Amino acid sequence: MCDQFVGTWKLLSSENFEDYMKELGVGFATRKMAGVAKPNVTISINGDVITIKTESTFKNTEISFKLGEEFDETTADDRKTKSVVTLEKGSLVQVQKWNGKETTIKRRLVDGKMVVECAMKGVVCTRVYERV
Repeated sequence: MCDQFVGTWKLLSSENFEDYMKELGVGFATRKMAGVAKPNVTISINGDVITIKTESTFKNTEISFKLGEEFDETTADDRKTKSVVTLEKGSLVQVQKWNGKETTIKRRLVDGKMVVECAMKGVVCTRVYERV
């Protein structure tokens, strides 16, 4: 079911990313750098382990996980989170928890593009990627 996400994706558009990063508690300088970055996301599957690599001029991150199993994640803005990714109605839904806070990152495919919705406390950011 996750196979349709496999591949490399490049950022096409980003809406409300700055406000979302503010809600996360990301500092001004980091927000400005991340705001102009155009990351490529590579998703691969090896057995039941899914790997998501995000690469940009700003920072590279990589997470590997099994669906439904909690894992430790250090985010691009250096938050140390407990994360879990599940498959819900064809979407990869990632929940990050840290310091009593929580954010949800939902990846889904729409018309061949990967739409990533990041939400925290009512602030929603939408980032659209196309397959490279």
